[in-house]
Amino acid sequence: MITIDVTMPIHIINMLILIVVLNAVLYRPIRNILQERKKKIAALREDIENFEKNARLRLEEFDRKLAEARAKAKGEYEAVRAEAQKAGAEKLAAIRAEADAEKDQQLGVIQEQFTKARKELKEQLDGFAGEMAEKILRRAV
Repeated sequence: MITIDVTMPIHIINMLILIVVLNAVLYRPIRNILQERKKKIAALREDIENFEKNARLRLEEFDRKLAEARAKAKGEYEAVRAEAQKAGAEKLAAIRAEADAEKDQQLGVIQEQFTKARKELKEQLDGFAGEMAEKILRRAV
């Protein structure tokens, strides 16, 4: 059973002193440590957000520069390709012109030989006709 005597107020005073002492020695420092930890975590989260923001900005800048470099390289590639095609076309035209000139020269030589051969054959035509007539007539006789 509970009896109310002098010890009860002493226990209550003891409990109050214990609460004050524990609050001063144990609870308040722990609360301060927890508050400092919250501040550090908030600061770290802010730093992380800043780093992520910087990383995104740098990635966007990198992508932009990469796109610019690709466009520049493509333009240079197209310019070099067009120049190479132009040079190839010029060389091809020069080769064709040279081939046409060679062909015309060869045709002229062949035409000249053909004319010469025709002239020789016309000159020999009377002789061939006489020989053939002689051969035909000798056999017929």
